[in-house]
Amino acid sequence: QVQLVESGGGLVQAGASLRLSCAASGRTFNAYSVGWFRQAPGNEREFVAAVGWNGSRRYFLDSVKGRFTISRDNAKNTVYLQMNSLKPEDTAVYYCAARRTGYVPTTPVPFDYWGQGTQVTVSS
Repeated sequence: QVQLVESGGGLVQAGASLRLSCAASGRTFNAYSVGWFRQAPGNEREFVAAVGWNGSRRYFLDSVKGRFTISRDNAKNTVYLQMNSLKPEDTAVYYCAARRTGYVPTTPVPFDYWGQGTQVTVSS
């Protein structure tokens, strides 16, 4: 069992940066792939970024490439989503998710564990 807790969301102006954290419980977190997803009101949950168990494989939504980075510190059981040059269209609740697997999912369905989400609001 893995429990995930997101933090770092907030209200910022366009062009600002935020760093989201996903802190996990469990001693085998380094065996999990982790993804970040977001959901705006009225929209489906959308893939944002994902990272493999050792950080070597990383995937991004096209619209965030060059602005967002994903990293992990397995010693701290934490995955980070650094978001730069934020735009109003990045406004959403951001969720992290985890799955114990050797591949890196980029859709919501394969992930077994989810956090409660953290709100990111970008004003224009």
